[in-house]
Amino acid sequence: MPKLVGINHIALEVGNLDEALRFWESIFGPLELRGRGGGMAFIDMGDQFVALSQGRAQPPDQARHFGLVVDDKEAVRAALTEAGVAVKPGRRLDFHDPWGNQIEVVGYRDIQFTKAPEILRGMGLDGLEKTDAAREELRAKGLAG
Repeated sequence: MPKLVGINHIALEVGNLDEALRFWESIFGPLELRGRGGGMAFIDMGDQFVALSQGRAQPPDQARHFGLVVDDKEAVRAALTEAGVAVKPGRRLDFHDPWGNQIEVVGYRDIQFTKAPEILRGMGLDGLEKTDAAREELRAKGLAG
């Protein structure tokens, strides 16, 4: 049987591609694109990407969402506040983009998701370490020494 390995990318529908790229930059800073064309833009995240596709047809997400991993979750919270984006109350960092896509943001240090050291280096994130709790979760699965 094949085994799931990870996620290569996610694709989101947005109303306007230029506005969506400006929105993402207001929250996450300057973006690197893998490419753009045919009503799509591909935001690079090292060995993964987010695809934005122009043309949103469905209503805003309710329970459906996706999670992004960042180096500094509180900096994202501050950028959302500065941009006037409502953040759902609570410990988690959940918000909707202007087209209704629900996004959950987590900090790299606190979760099991791990990038190879050479990928982190290539992304300018050398030294980004896991918390003891995250390392213990990985060890419990036999995924870390």
